[in-house]
Amino acid sequence: MIRRYIASISTSILKRTCAATALLALTLGCSSTKPPNTAAPSGSIESAVLAPSPTSLLARNPNKSKKSVSVSSCPQNDGFTEAVNFATQASNLAQSANSKQEWDKVAALWVQAVAWMQAVPAGSPRRAFAEKKVIEYMRNLVYSQQQASATRSQASTVSFSSDLLNEQLELYLSYVAAVGPPDVLIVGSSRALQGVDPKQLKQSLAQRGRPGLKVFNFSVNGATAQVVDFQLRRLLKPGHLPQMIVWADGVRGFNSGRDDRTFNSIVDSEGSQLLAAGIRPELPSDEPNEIPLCYRFPQPCANNTFRKALASVDRPFGGGQDAHPTIKFLSSGTGILPVADTHPPIKFLSSGTGILPVAENAARYELKPIAANAATQKAQLIPVSRRTTVAIRQLNQLADSIDSNGFMAISGTYNPNTYYRERAYVSGQYDRDYENFNLGGKQATAFNSVVAFTKARKIPLIFVNLPLTNDYLDGTRLWAEQQFRQRMQQLSRQKGFAFRDLSQRWPGRNDYFFDPSHLNRFGAIAVSRLLAADSSIIWPRPKSSRSDG
Repeated sequence: MIRRYIASISTSILKRTCAATALLALTLGCSSTKPPNTAAPSGSIESAVLAPSPTSLLARNPNKSKKSVSVSSCPQNDGFTEAVNFATQASNLAQSANSKQEWDKVAALWVQAVAWMQAVPAGSPRRAFAEKKVIEYMRNLVYSQQQASATRSQASTVSFSSDLLNEQLELYLSYVAAVGPPDVLIVGSSRALQGVDPKQLKQSLAQRGRPGLKVFNFSVNGATAQVVDFQLRRLLKPGHLPQMIVWADGVRGFNSGRDDRTFNSIVDSEGSQLLAAGIRPELPSDEPNEIPLCYRFPQPCANNTFRKALASVDRPFGGGQDAHPTIKFLSSGTGILPVADTHPPIKFLSSGTGILPVAENAARYELKPIAANAATQKAQLIPVSRRTTVAIRQLNQLADSIDSNGFMAISGTYNPNTYYRERAYVSGQYDRDYENFNLGGKQATAFNSVVAFTKARKIPLIFVNLPLTNDYLDGTRLWAEQQFRQRMQQLSRQKGFAFRDLSQRWPGRNDYFFDPSHLNRFGAIAVSRLLAADSSIIWPRPKSSRSDG
């Protein structure tokens, strides 16, 4: 699968940077960023990347006796030498890069280095070494992308006083700009953020006759019914709404007796003040006016070996999903050197589209006076001018944990024998989330608002009560769950939304949980498969042919 993954990088960048005629010829008509085909300086290979990796991500040739195509049979230069040249360029440029554009160029050079090193033939004596270099180059590629993403723009920033909401909003708007609104939107708190995997849901639905659906997880830590109401009715413009909404959460987000700190901080934020003035966030509508670079990649051989690699979409990673090193990068005088670290973990997950350099895309607003007349108070989208602009604050470190579809995959497993050695046990009686328990009030009002909103727009709403462990469901919490279940079942019949209760589906499956009330990645996969298999849910058909990868 890594061959497909890396080949996809090449194909995706070619499509974005070269004209159609140049694509057919791969390099003809494009000004290549390839350096002259000269031997790299002594030590330059090792200066670019040095860290070893315990497990190879490349799928080795399972049949060594199979006849392989030699380099001389293809109209291309030596892949190993080309890769080292690009890696040297990337390493040198990284020493002085300090802007998004410069880090994007570094990333583009690492992409080319990866592609050329991957092109070293399976029968070559340099293949084993090349496989290790590909892994190292991939790490540097990820690092350069992180640097591009973390580099702040020159504009001042505006926030909704929630790091996760700021991050998820920018990602969602970028997702919509790239592929259009999702067909299915997942909302909720951190339990949904970690508990419903959009890619798994998409894959499971495709296996059951609903291929091509786009699914995005727009969940936010601490979200209550009021926060979800804010997201759907106030934050997103109508054109960005999905065909279906899956609200995955539980009773904690519906207790009006608790202090709703997340919502209170959002409504007091600068971003909320702009919304009150009728100004919704939006990303720039036009691509930057920059001269695109064209890239030189390994050319297809006469027997279509390279094309076959592109088509190999079912080959799994070697070493399993969790066989990925944790790394960070230190800058030295000789290159970017990856060294061992414990945070944050970098995992290479297959998305079907590969890793692409991160483009600068700050969401912006312009403040303009809004008439006091109630008829003109409706939300407006005002384009950015050069005179007064502010931007959604840049992505924080959580960006490394959230995938392109808004999902946070957590691999840890809940073990009650060790969990409470580091954390004090808090019973439901003293849990602030259950304080002054009340299923009416402001949260009920917000929920009814969402139900009416989706019904008016003919957007099916599915509420999923997510699983909990036996350890979490003590007497107080179990009573609250029963009250919530009865309430939601009654409301679903009255108001026409669907309610699915999974709260006690796996009370003893600790391997599905990260902590007593949050699922891990394996639990999220299981929930997604359950939802896809629910024959009573009428899933939509894809609204457009554009794929999210």
